[in-house]
This record gives sequence, structure tokens and C-alpha cells, in this order.
Amino acid sequence: MTVEEETGVLCRVPMRWGDMDPYGHVNNVEVVRLLEEARIAALGVPVGTGDQVDPPLIPFFSALPGGTQALITENRIKYLRALEYRNTPVEVRVWVVAARGGALTLGFEITDVVTRRACVRAETQLAFFVPATGTVLRITPQQQEVLAPYAGPPLFR
Repeated sequence: MTVEEETGVLCRVPMRWGDMDPYGHVNNVEVVRLLEEARIAALGVPVGTGDQVDPPLIPFFSALPGGTQALITENRIKYLRALEYRNTPVEVRVWVVAARGGALTLGFEITDVVTRRACVRAETQLAFFVPATGTVLRITPQQQEVLAPYAGPPLFR
């Protein structure tokens, strides 16, 4: 399965020379960092944690109440082939797999820009916590509408 080019948004995330392991591949821990950088490029900076200079590609975090924390509740990663270090950004396609209840699940596909082959597929589930009230936010129908144009297929069953 290859994710359609029209699915979600495409982020370009720089690789760092230090991301390599001794075999010249991007280390699995650094792959998680690439997923994080793609998530921030796609959804924006979580409320109150930094300065949002460039607008997010998917305008979701800006609709959350101040002080809301975006918490990772699950990561699932499938390594399809080694991601070789390149001195150019890697392409990461990001899409919405599900947005219901108190959880948002994102899909990711990391593609080697030279071979044009998918190297990693992943899903990350987030919950949105409000420390002031001690509650998890539920995703509203209005927020689901904002996310709907970025929907794509699940990667895991």
C-alpha cells in the first residue's frame, strides 16, 4: 500500500547527520523524532508551548483552549526498509486516521526522497488534557469538520 498523494499534508523534515547509526541508517529513535517534527509541522505548536510563526498545515491546535496539553497515548511504527541518511529533508505524509471521543489518531509515511520508496509507516494517537480542570477534551463535531479534509486510511488493524 502506498498512501495517495492527495491524502493529508506533505511535510519536509530535515535529517541530521547525527541521526545515523553506525550502519549509515537513520536510527529508530531518530525516526520517532522525525515523526514528532512532522506532527508539529502539520498541526502546529501545541497551545502555549512555543511561538507559532509559520501557520500549521492542519489548523487544529489553534482551536484548543489555552493551557491544553497534547499528550501522546500511543505510537505504532512499522519499519519497511532502512531510511538512509541524506543531506536533504525527508518527506513525511501526515493524515488524520480518526478523530473521535477524546483521541486524535494521525497516520504517517516517511519516504526516501531519492528512491521514492516508503521506509516507515506509523500511527500516533494523541489525547488533549486540560490541567486546570483535570479533564481530557473530547473532539467536537466542529473540530471533526476541520479535520475531515485531511482524512486517510488506517495503517494498522
